[in-house]
Amino acid sequence: MKVLVIGATGNIGRVAASALEEQGHEVVRASRSSDPSVDLADTASIAALFASLDALDAVVVAAGEVPFKPVTELTREDYADAFAVKTLGQLDVVRHAFEHLRDGGSVTLTSGVLSREPIATASAAAAANGAIESFVTTAATEAPRGIRLNVVSPDVLENSPHHHATFPGHRPVSDAEVARAFVRAVDGVGTGRTISV
Repeated sequence: MKVLVIGATGNIGRVAASALEEQGHEVVRASRSSDPSVDLADTASIAALFASLDALDAVVVAAGEVPFKPVTELTREDYADAFAVKTLGQLDVVRHAFEHLRDGGSVTLTSGVLSREPIATASAAAAANGAIESFVTTAATEAPRGIRLNVVSPDVLENSPHHHATFPGHRPVSDAEVARAFVRAVDGVGTGRTISV
């Protein structure tokens, strides 16, 4: 299969792309700094990426930034920024993927543990992640041409030790665990699922 991985230079995207290559898939890696490039905050950039590629079998999105601040300090602009990139950017990818994927293809988005477990300063991230998961639950029922739609929701990553102190008491997840979740989403048969890691 030909799989587009958006955010392939990040910690999650890199793991997902490598795992899918190990399964024998042809992986196209895209990010803001790669060729092909894409910026999830720019809908024209997303459209241009899909227009530049031949027919795809699957799309994985592992990108999106959100602000971390105490809830009393978050502004409307902070929430808008979180939704513009993490949520709306991924949803925009889904819209374009539905037009470009082969019949029976799949789209896998990425949320995170903050939709189900609170930590300090993570309200904007929790809202963005929760929106993605709720969207997938419903949108999967309407996806055209047998296309499957899922989301992977990892806990803090072992490969990101600089974040561990922010997640007290959490068990960091390994690259292998994250990899299995993305392989399951792409190669499995489930749809409308949040795969928690």
